[in-house]
Amino acid sequence: MTPLPITNELLEVASRVVWYKDPVEALADPIHFLAHVMTYGTVEDLRAVTDVVSDQEFREALERAPAGVFDCRSWAYWHLKLGRLPVPELPARRFA
Repeated sequence: MTPLPITNELLEVASRVVWYKDPVEALADPIHFLAHVMTYGTVEDLRAVTDVVSDQEFREALERAPAGVFDCRSWAYWHLKLGRLPVPELPARRFA
């Protein structure tokens, strides 16, 4: 995935959806950032992100989603929206 640009709009989104990280740090990990936007983002957040992120990059975020970020509803919604059916199980943490 290509790095995300550091813009004021994306920094504002990052500060809301990845509240526990510095916004620049959040944008440095696009998969993690997009997973948070796809789960916690508002319509306005999604508008800001879709200006710089393609559907293919959203698909990649689903394919490489970190465990514990998506809830069931968001997981199902994004798979349906991006035409990825059937919906697989949510990513799960694995313990040794």
